[in-house]
Amino acid sequence: MASNPPIAAAVVVHANRLLLIRRRVPEGALLWTLPSGKVEPDETPAAAAAREALEEAGVTVEPVQLLGERLHPGSGRRMVYVACRRLAGDARVASPREVAEVAWVRLGEIPERIPGGLFGPVQAFLDDALGA
Repeated sequence: MASNPPIAAAVVVHANRLLLIRRRVPEGALLWTLPSGKVEPDETPAAAAAREALEEAGVTVEPVQLLGERLHPGSGRRMVYVACRRLAGDARVASPREVAEVAWVRLGEIPERIPGGLFGPVQAFLDDALGA
C-alpha cells in the first residue's frame, strides 16, 4: 500500500438522520465531517470506517455498502466512503482529543454544516435513504 494510506469515512444513517462529527482541529475548511480516519495496514476500508465510528462517536456500526472513492478536493487525500448501519451505542464525543461535538443531522441541515457539499455518490445514497 502507498505510504499515504486512504481515509475511510463512515456514512451512518439512523432514524432518518446522518451522523456527523465536529473536529476539534479543522482539516483545512472542514470542520464538520463524517467519522473518518486512516485505514490501518491490515485493515479493509469497511473495517476502518466501522472502527472510526466507534472511536470518534461511540457507535457500533456494521459496514453495508461501499459508496465510492475519490481524491478529496480539499485535503487531496484518497477517501473511501462506506455506508454503515448503526447496531448499538448513543452517539457521543468518544475521542475528546479529536472530536469537539457529534450530531445526528437531517438531510436539509447537511449544507449548513458541510458548505461544499458531499461527494456525489454519498449524497445520492443519502437522498435515497433520507429523502421523501
